[in-house]
Amino acid sequence: GINAEYGKQWYQRRVREARLRREYLYRKGLEEQERATAERKAALKAAVEDGKKIPTELKKDAVSLQKQMDMDGAADTTLNSVDDEYLYAGVKDPKLVLTTSRSPSSRLKQFTKEVRLILPNCQRLNRGHFVVKDLVEACKSNDVTDLIILHEHRGVPDGLVICHLPYGPTAYFSLSNVVMRHDIPNVGPVQEIYPHLVFHNFTTKLGKRVESILKHLFPVPKDSSKRVMSFVNSEDYISFRHHMWTGPNSNIELSEVGPRFEMKLYEIKQGTLEQNHVNTEWKLRPFMNTARKRYFIGDEETDS
Repeated sequence: GINAEYGKQWYQRRVREARLRREYLYRKGLEEQERATAERKAALKAAVEDGKKIPTELKKDAVSLQKQMDMDGAADTTLNSVDDEYLYAGVKDPKLVLTTSRSPSSRLKQFTKEVRLILPNCQRLNRGHFVVKDLVEACKSNDVTDLIILHEHRGVPDGLVICHLPYGPTAYFSLSNVVMRHDIPNVGPVQEIYPHLVFHNFTTKLGKRVESILKHLFPVPKDSSKRVMSFVNSEDYISFRHHMWTGPNSNIELSEVGPRFEMKLYEIKQGTLEQNHVNTEWKLRPFMNTARKRYFIGDEETDS
């Protein structure tokens, strides 16, 4: 009957998702191999150009690596998972779902409404009694590109999770210094046009990864858009600001429309939110906090 047909469709969908996940992991494995080979080629090329002795670990494969380099020429043959994860970015607008942790406070509900105004093509969902697994499956079946979950501690928003679908990655941020729209003096009205994005000091490999995760939440704006959102990294704290601008090119006036908050990355996983046994791409370890001069997302900025 109806239940048997539904069960059959559910089983076929799960089998298909498992197969696509295996293919994705296979491509990720190929990428790691290609990256390791590219690093060995670069080390060999640097040794030859500088007239230095070939490193011991490259002597055995030096001839084969040189042949590969001759065949590759100047082309970059390394694979890039970002191209695969965000295959339709810029071609197809992102489709977002925004929700909260369970039993949200009134302040978190208000913050969720303001975050929804930040993100175009975003639908706010009341969490209710949904478990994470059901949330992710519902989003996948409706072609949602990103699931965003806000967390709180005693009424203060303190966490943001961005899960890219269908394969990942999942980024975990802590939130601090959250200021709502009604707490900003002389706040202007919000226009829901596609915004221009400004990213500052995302210079490292991890910084580029974080920039990619954040910027693909937004569709491509029109040149005439007068809405701008800034992600400014300073000492691994990412400051978010939201402005509208008016006036001719020679005399631009910015008006903040809020909200504003600081984000700090503490983990990136390669899978989706409901998967427990997935590789951790990067994680902020406790011992990292002792290295005061060490920054992971961008360079140290000095006051000029």
